[in-house]
Amino acid sequence: MIGFGDAPETSCSRAGCREGAAWRLDWRNPRIHAEDRRKTWLACDEHVEFLSDFLRTRDFPLTVSAIRPTQPEPA
Repeated sequence: MIGFGDAPETSCSRAGCREGAAWRLDWRNPRIHAEDRRKTWLACDEHVEFLSDFLRTRDFPLTVSAIRPTQPEPA
């Protein structure tokens, strides 16, 4: 995901939202994407339902998963 300006690199994909993402939405458009092609959107807690509904309404296969914070590597 590409950040814009001061937005974190893992910001929500909802237009105008710059909150940090807590959810990952992996989806594809079966009319134009091969079975192995996936796109990823990120969502904050406030917008995960909105973005999920947007994709499901279009019958796009969708997987929603929580983003887990990465563990720091031992020194």
